[in-house]
Amino acid sequence: MFCCVWTVADQNDKLKAIRPGFVEKSSKELINQLLDDLLGDKIFNDGEKDSILEEKKSRADKARALIDSVCRKGDQASQKMMVHFQNRDPTLFSELGLSI
Repeated sequence: MFCCVWTVADQNDKLKAIRPGFVEKSSKELINQLLDDLLGDKIFNDGEKDSILEEKKSRADKARALIDSVCRKGDQASQKMMVHFQNRDPTLFSELGLSI
């Protein structure tokens, strides 16, 4: 029996699909929390996290860079981000049409 609505491979596609809404509606605080979570999961290293935070000036650019970087890391990284996203901001998570 499966516990989740999506397979791991679907997570990467769903993350790409919600990119415009995430860029528009995510807060700076949420982006920072997700970066910290993914650093803790060893999806990102310190340099990758710092690059997103320091090189990208606007909140929207940071959000774009976060989604794009996670998608490049593959399906497992996307799955972990989705779990953290749901835990950190369940309202926005469901507003973007997501469920796990």
